[in-house]
Amino acid sequence: MGPIDRPGSPPERDDPGRSFSYEQAFSRNLGLIGPGEQRRLRAATVAIVGMGGVGGIHLVTLARLGIGGFTIADPDRFDLVNFNRQYGASCRSLGRPKAEVMAEEARAINPEVRLRVIPEAIDRGNVGELLDGVDVLVDGIDFFAMETRRLVFAEARRRGIWALTAGPIGFSAAWISFDPSGMSFDDYFDLRDGMDPLDQLVAFLVGLTPRATHRSYLDFSQVDTATGRGPSVGLACHLCSGVAAAEVVKILLGRSPIRPAPWYFQFDAYRQILRRGKLPGANRHPWRLLKRRLVRRFLERMGWGRPTIGGS
Repeated sequence: MGPIDRPGSPPERDDPGRSFSYEQAFSRNLGLIGPGEQRRLRAATVAIVGMGGVGGIHLVTLARLGIGGFTIADPDRFDLVNFNRQYGASCRSLGRPKAEVMAEEARAINPEVRLRVIPEAIDRGNVGELLDGVDVLVDGIDFFAMETRRLVFAEARRRGIWALTAGPIGFSAAWISFDPSGMSFDDYFDLRDGMDPLDQLVAFLVGLTPRATHRSYLDFSQVDTATGRGPSVGLACHLCSGVAAAEVVKILLGRSPIRPAPWYFQFDAYRQILRRGKLPGANRHPWRLLKRRLVRRFLERMGWGRPTIGGS
């Protein structure tokens, strides 16, 4: 027996068996994104390295904007410790590869999505595959994996690809975009080969959050650099995906303003503060060199040791 029709009752929802329509699925973007712009998003390809805390949410947010192609990479599997912040982490996905699970999520949103999955760590042997045919690179790499991050940003720059990083810091999102013809990732953060791993990490932290809105409430003693464990919550990951997606839309559609490095941004939802600015001299400015020395001493007192700088 079919459903009973009642006067004034709302119409039945879409039949789950209906064929997928890209135009209908993303029609509510119109008004913020023009029809021609939506076609450009459909033709675009975004690479996301890491499908964990921020990377998985980046993928879903961009897929719901109608981005038509992705290359995603992650060698890890979901575990219980991921449940508080990672989009794909659930009882259904325990022990499953993150890249595989998130590929399924993307296809469930857009069955027509062009998807290349790399279920392994990114290194010099496959960074080319990661960035082949890509329009924008989005960083979802583990905070402590600096060598991988440096590698992918350098290769994106070499290929003329915009790249951006958005990190969940406390209850905030901190983000920086990199124009391939502007200041490089290594130049902004003042990173170089052979640099002490802890100094790399301090430089990244200071450069990403020059005004550190999170400093008053984040317990740095809960950070373990040896294992790559630190405080991180889902709400900050979602903040990151929102600001990163806005940057990706502007880059792909040629909208302004786009303020690449040495511009930095941090929005702290907990403290209701937006910090932004342009760093003259970036991380090499004498004041920031001093700050990096002071931050390193502080972190060493908090128990930060020599971090493991590895893959994503």
